[in-house]
Amino acid sequence: MFAPRDPDEYLLDTERRVIRIRRHWAVLLWDTFEAVALLAVCVLVSYLLPPAAWVIQNILWYAALLVILRFAYVVMEWWVERLVVTDKRFVMTTGVYTTKVLMMPITKVTDLTYERSAWGRMMGYGTMVVESAGQIQALNRIDYLPKPEEFYDTISELVFGDKQKQAERFSMIKAQRAARGKKKVG
Repeated sequence: MFAPRDPDEYLLDTERRVIRIRRHWAVLLWDTFEAVALLAVCVLVSYLLPPAAWVIQNILWYAALLVILRFAYVVMEWWVERLVVTDKRFVMTTGVYTTKVLMMPITKVTDLTYERSAWGRMMGYGTMVVESAGQIQALNRIDYLPKPEEFYDTISELVFGDKQKQAERFSMIKAQRAARGKKKVG
């Protein structure tokens, strides 16, 4: 009931899923640092206060609980956010309570760039900048993308590769899956 829909449910029957990922866990580093620091401050101040200041101690413990709940929500948001790339479009779903679906057709892509900072190279993430014909699209900048080289190569093949070869490869994969499915049934 409260679980967000699977991103694959938004795909058409004629689409072939190429990539399905969530953003790199490094997106949570600042929120983790912030939560740990705020919890440490709450605990430290609570223990330094005299026992007579029990009202302030209680307020600090409730503040610590709010910090934990906020961090849990941030982690849930990261967990449910998915980026799906098909042979026809980019689809990103976000949101824990209110689902937001961002979409951009592959045919609108005119240029791809990926950037990696020193931290990104060490931890394995990067940023993909997807440009379209004179418009800012919903998915023009995707930060904390895991394995950006592989993503870049795959998207480049989809956008700028030979469409006939892709269609032939897709039909061969479909035929192989169908053949395997018949063997399992029979």
